[in-house]
Amino acid sequence: QVQPVESGGGLVQVGGSLRLACLVSGTFFSIKTVGWYRQAPGNERELVASITMGRGTNYADSVKGRFTISRDNAKKTVYLQMNSLKPEDTAVYYCNVVPSYLPWGQGTQVTVSS
Repeated sequence: QVQPVESGGGLVQVGGSLRLACLVSGTFFSIKTVGWYRQAPGNERELVASITMGRGTNYADSVKGRFTISRDNAKKTVYLQMNSLKPEDTAVYYCNVVPSYLPWGQGTQVTVSS
């Protein structure tokens, strides 16, 4: 079964930027809504951004105006550009279809230091 593969996380200072990437190798990729989720320690996993087949986007209020989701269907990859990062953005970031039904990947750790 297809399992997403996330990359691009790291340690960054407050106000910094990171760009995450996620490969979803299934043939269905181009017709699915895909999203970035995150899970901080002690918290539930939450959907922070999603992009439809037609490239319509939605964002959680907490990241609106700072994060941008995009997709490259030819590369079967979804991206998350994260700017003006805050300590509360610290989490493991995952991608999946929306609603999620693929096995979760390992995620990529994002740590924002103050």
